[in-house]
This record gives sequence, C-alpha cells and structure tokens, in this order.
Amino acid sequence: MKRIVDLIGLMAKTDASDLHLQVGEKPFFRINGVLLRKEEENPMTAADFEEFVLEELQPRQSEIFEKEGHLDFSHAVLGSRVRASLYKQRGYPGASFRLIPPKVPTLDELHLPPIIRDIALLQRGLVLVCGPTGCGKTTTLAAMVDYINHNKNCHIVTIEDPTEFHFANKQSLIQQRQIGFDTADFASGLREALRQDPDVILVGEMRDLETIYMALLAAETGHLVLSTVHTSGAANTINRIIDAFPVGEQQQVRTQLAMTLQAVISQILLLRRDRTGRIPAVEVMMVDSSIRNLIRENKVHQIDSALTSGRLRGNISLDQSLKKLIEEDIIEPSVGVEFARDPGELTGLFS
Repeated sequence: MKRIVDLIGLMAKTDASDLHLQVGEKPFFRINGVLLRKEEENPMTAADFEEFVLEELQPRQSEIFEKEGHLDFSHAVLGSRVRASLYKQRGYPGASFRLIPPKVPTLDELHLPPIIRDIALLQRGLVLVCGPTGCGKTTTLAAMVDYINHNKNCHIVTIEDPTEFHFANKQSLIQQRQIGFDTADFASGLREALRQDPDVILVGEMRDLETIYMALLAAETGHLVLSTVHTSGAANTINRIIDAFPVGEQQQVRTQLAMTLQAVISQILLLRRDRTGRIPAVEVMMVDSSIRNLIRENKVHQIDSALTSGRLRGNISLDQSLKKLIEEDIIEPSVGVEFARDPGELTGLFS
C-alpha cells in the first residue's frame, strides 16, 4: 500500500490545501487555513517515506534528496497534482504537499479586482505579487498568465521552482522551465530567457540579489516581468528589493525601480463567512509619477498614504478591499477588523 500516495489523494476529498508528514507523527491536513491532526490515521514511519522515494520519484530526484537532504518538486498522483517539499529533520524524512487545483483558476473565480486584467496586459515593466507564504501568490500569477494566454498574442517564458500549473497554448506561446531540470536557478533562467525572444517572463520568486538584478534588467529592456516577493504591502516590498543591494548601489536601484515598476499586488487569504473556503483581500498599487518620485527620492515610507489617496488611479488599499468584502457579506466584520491596517475605521463602520 502506497500510504503517502493515498494521503495525497485524500487531500482533494477533504478540501485540504496542505498535507504535512513527519516520522512518528500522525498526518496533519490544513483545511481553510487551520492545521488539523488526522487522529484516525497511524503515525508515519520511515518505511512510508522510503517507499514513496523509491516508487514515486525519478532517479535524479532521489539522488538530489539523498545528497542535499531536501527536494522541491511537483508530482501527479491519483488524478491530483501537488507541489511537494521533501526534507530531513532530526535525521528522519518529512514532507509537505500543497494541492494544485486541477485547472488554472480565472481571475473572476479568484475574486480578484478588475484592475488585475489591465495589469496583466501591460506591455512592459515589473509587476510584483506579494504576501505571506500560502496566501495564493502563485495562483494569482498563474491566473494572470492564463488571462494573457487567452487575450494576447505573445511569447511567455516561465521560470518556476517547481512548475505547478500546466498551460496549454491559446493565443500565446508558453514555455515553462523548471529549476534544477531545465535551468540551474532563477537568475540563470532569466539570463537565458532574454535570448529566447520573450514578451512576458514569469519568475517564480525574487529571492536573491542576482535574480532581482536580472528581473530589473529584463523589465528595463522592454519585457513584462511578473514575480513574487515574500513581503506584506507595497512599501515593504520596495524596501526589500532595494535593501538586497549593497548600500553603494541602492540609489541606482531606486532609479531603476522607479523606471520599471508598474504595479504591486499584495494579498492575504481570509476565511469566508459561510466557511466554504478562503478568499483574498487584495491591495493594488499602480505606479504613477508621484509613486516613482517617492521611490527615486527615498521616501518609500510615504507610499501607504499615497496609496490611500490614489483610488482614482486604480489603487486599492487593503482596508478598502476588506470593507468591500464585508459589505458583500463574504467575510465576518471581525475578520476584516483583525487584518485591517486601520482597525478603528472598520470598527466604526461595522460595529
């Protein structure tokens, strides 16, 4: 019996987003953001993991796991696809699996604001999707790529670790490259992509200085670059990018960022009022001349107030998004207040 395979198959049946496995512990499922122990299951054994590694992984993947003690990959079992992270802790194997929806969800299905469509169809520049781990950044980017694919004739290159959603060519030609198999790393993939006549480049994550540098260069040379950053809010995202560089280079980076940044989408996932799943609250900052000046002049701390006052330019603050979700009776008012930047404003409106 392939126990881990069966547990992955159970994820879809229980509406779990994640599965966590550890030797000597019963499986944990994350359902609607809550981590729950599967009490009726027996604890995991080292043999369960050995069976999975031997029978489900490719020889090259097994070699990487044994040598490095860690492996990120995507995997298809029992009609479901998962993003997997296999690792070692205290000398024993452990694993985390995230369920990938069977098809790329649309922007409407994700309940994302209409301005995201306009952002997806931009000709050039840098677009960042930010938020904490597990907030749906990759899914949002996939929906944006799918929208481009259905509405624009262009060449899209994705660089992912690992590849999650699989795209079929519609109006666009899409090439998906996976770190460790098709290219060495994000920075190398970006460098190679620039020689492949792309119109749009998706970078799974801007996690190191070289990747950030190459993403800025790609955006600067006329490509639309989509990527994610593990930050919260537009100002923090911009500061994270600038702070990745040595102090002596930061002014030049501010200038580059002011020229190339087109939009920052920041999101969190909240439990729906009817408990049928989670929904994103989305903050959108469209970069205009005033935002570019704040970035260039090292006044990033003023962006939050500029975002709130710039609603007519397409900007949406987090609190505006939360207010809309409450007014539409999608989330509990108390949930909106908990995550609001200015809780007092929402408390006054909905108390």
